[in-house]
Amino acid sequence: MTQKINLHTHSVFCDGKNTFEELIQSAINKGFTTLGFSSHSLYPGARSWHMPPEKFSEYAKTIIQLKEKYSDKINLQLGYEVDFFQASKPDIEFYKTKHNADYIIGAVHYVETDNGFYSVDNSTDIVRNNLLRLYPSSILKTKSPDESEKLLPFVDGKAAVCEYFATERKMLQTCSFHILAHPDLIRKRNNELGFFVENEDWYMEEIKATVKEIVKNGAIVEMNTGAIARGVMDDFYPSQLFLQMLYENNVPVCINSDCHNADFLDCAFDRGMEQAKKIGFKELSYPVDGKIIHIPL
Repeated sequence: MTQKINLHTHSVFCDGKNTFEELIQSAINKGFTTLGFSSHSLYPGARSWHMPPEKFSEYAKTIIQLKEKYSDKINLQLGYEVDFFQASKPDIEFYKTKHNADYIIGAVHYVETDNGFYSVDNSTDIVRNNLLRLYPSSILKTKSPDESEKLLPFVDGKAAVCEYFATERKMLQTCSFHILAHPDLIRKRNNELGFFVENEDWYMEEIKATVKEIVKNGAIVEMNTGAIARGVMDDFYPSQLFLQMLYENNVPVCINSDCHNADFLDCAFDRGMEQAKKIGFKELSYPVDGKIIHIPL
């Protein structure tokens, strides 16, 4: 590759382990040509893993200063990973005008239901409890699952998954951003909890419907290596099936590590490139310095 880029990077400004300087030094050592910072944002609110609203100005100012400091060594970009929530929607112009954004990553971590909301990206126990609370099946009236049991008989996994993808499609229909983050994050705890089966027809239809909205939105979809880095599952977001549908619909992709630890800044990048090439992709696409750049595979 002529260039090596990661635009999904978290620092101590949100839930990352490392400072900007530590991440920059790691990126330089690993041969990156461009590094983008993308703190979790729910502006003007915040939950535990988001950057507090009062930190936005400091965040932008610090990255702008570091851009100049390291301009001869690496190209730094100022980004935000913006959660889709009713009160906080990804909007390029808002973040660009108010918060100096070079790019925006749109993300769905939360699913809002009539009975409350939950995060699909939480710990296994918390996701388990929320699925049982929000999507109970009739069997719960007669029997509660043991901690070691798979959830499929006890929860309406199809309803949970469909609601997740419906939320993502709503974001795609109503919001403006450059990159779509981990488009099937709902899979994160499925290996442990077993609340749906990925190869069933209804699941395929959900992916098809979501790809259709991705095409209309025009966003780049990331191949996210974060689950591999954190040992959650040995696969990317999106799955190979999802990625194949993206290829068939001419959706551009990039590879991002969703880095929360500098040691894993380029985790599974080579593997991701090989998978993209195997499916048929000829290039990776990234929003850098106000334009889309394409890197041949």
